[in-house]
Amino acid sequence: MQIICISRGSHEYSSELAEKLSQKIGYTAISRELITDKATEYGIPVGKLEMQILKNRPLSEEMSIVADMYKAFSTAFTCEKALKENIIYHGRTGHLALPGLTNVLRIRAIAEEEYRIKIVMNRLKMTREKAKDYISHIDEDIRKWTHTLYNSDLADPAKYDLTINSANLTAENAASALVTFSQLPEFQSTPSSNQALQDLLLAANCRLAIGSDERSRSVNVGIQANKGNVSVTYMPRQANDAKMIPDVLKSVEGIKSLVCTVATTNVLYLAEKFDPNDDHFLNLIEIAAKWNAAIEIVRIAGENETPAEIQQSDLTAATAKTGGILDDSSSEISSDQQGFGITQTMDKLIQVGHAGGSRTIYGGTDSIIKALTKTEQYSLVAVGDVFSAKGAASQRIKRDMVSKLKEKFRVPVIGTEDLKAKYLFGPKQLFSMIGFAIISLLIYWIVLTFQEPILIFISKGNFGGSIYERAFAALAILISIPIVAFSIGGFYGNFLKLLKVE
Repeated sequence: MQIICISRGSHEYSSELAEKLSQKIGYTAISRELITDKATEYGIPVGKLEMQILKNRPLSEEMSIVADMYKAFSTAFTCEKALKENIIYHGRTGHLALPGLTNVLRIRAIAEEEYRIKIVMNRLKMTREKAKDYISHIDEDIRKWTHTLYNSDLADPAKYDLTINSANLTAENAASALVTFSQLPEFQSTPSSNQALQDLLLAANCRLAIGSDERSRSVNVGIQANKGNVSVTYMPRQANDAKMIPDVLKSVEGIKSLVCTVATTNVLYLAEKFDPNDDHFLNLIEIAAKWNAAIEIVRIAGENETPAEIQQSDLTAATAKTGGILDDSSSEISSDQQGFGITQTMDKLIQVGHAGGSRTIYGGTDSIIKALTKTEQYSLVAVGDVFSAKGAASQRIKRDMVSKLKEKFRVPVIGTEDLKAKYLFGPKQLFSMIGFAIISLLIYWIVLTFQEPILIFISKGNFGGSIYERAFAALAILISIPIVAFSIGGFYGNFLKLLKVE
């Protein structure tokens, strides 16, 4: 089913646009107010959460769980509706509640300030200045809400496919244009997008079940679902309460397998193929063990590769054999049949207790950046071999992707070949530590042995002698300080790696 999300830059204009579009296209309109009311009826204290956010107070652990529950409810409510019928969401963050769905038509509806001021003046009987202040406060409140819940900026144009300005288009005409725009193939549902919807719904339902049960509601979890395979991560200090999670999730429909992993953070591992016995991957596991982290593996498919269930040739052959009904299970084993090693690698992660889920992203760098939601909390992004089909250009494309990932997540993004040198202690680090130790000892020996001439040199350079002598002394100090700092820092950096101290 199709999903259209209208993000409000103006409440009145956006609501009118959603209503007009609903009438013209026949889709069901869903407002933020409806979801908020339903969430409150479910037992989530949305009002209390909003007040704490608007007062600029850091969220307590309890309120962080409330925020997580509200996000899960919003996602579950929207996905459940979208799996049954075409919908139009209008509110603040509908598009952010559906991470990874590429076929959602995302619209930003804005209005000129004067238009909004006049609306508020008429509706609330305010003076112009008070109406202007009121709008400013509302915009700031929405900014706080969006940033706290989704770590995102609603005004970012990259979040939308289209921006509509009320100054240039009436709601009636804008709705007419959107009817045509919504029929573009990029925004149509596919078997792949329906599967993604089901995965989002399953993960959200699992989060709601955990947060609603007395035995597990205090556990702060991260949940991912992939074709019925659910991965739950939790903090070590919550291990006792988390033991009840498998029992709590028994009532949730759609779970084929469940993995519960203790984690303090997440590590993202991107590659074209996976080998559970690869040295670089074993280094990543060692890092995850040090950090008590869950590893999420993401396979990067080729730019020209598409999911098997939506390839035209496969569709033709499948429909000829089944009378138009596709076998949903056929795509689940395709990756490992083609030798990508996802199942074996996940089995390895499950064995060592660091499984964080798996998925496949189709397309190039832009598709990858778009599919990886910023709301995920990663401490490290490791990039293996990608874009091998590009030949000599693969390294350049990989560097470009690494740069964009750094900009998006603001965490270390590093090639798997550099993991050991950066985070682990090995023979190379041992020789490096010894070398830095020798240089540091040599510097100390020179300073302690030749204290008097050094002090005379510095004192003459600072208090006597010609301008050239003073300049030379200052230059010598300027050069020597970074050398000393680099040598001592290099020794202690490697020494702390040896002691496995972060």
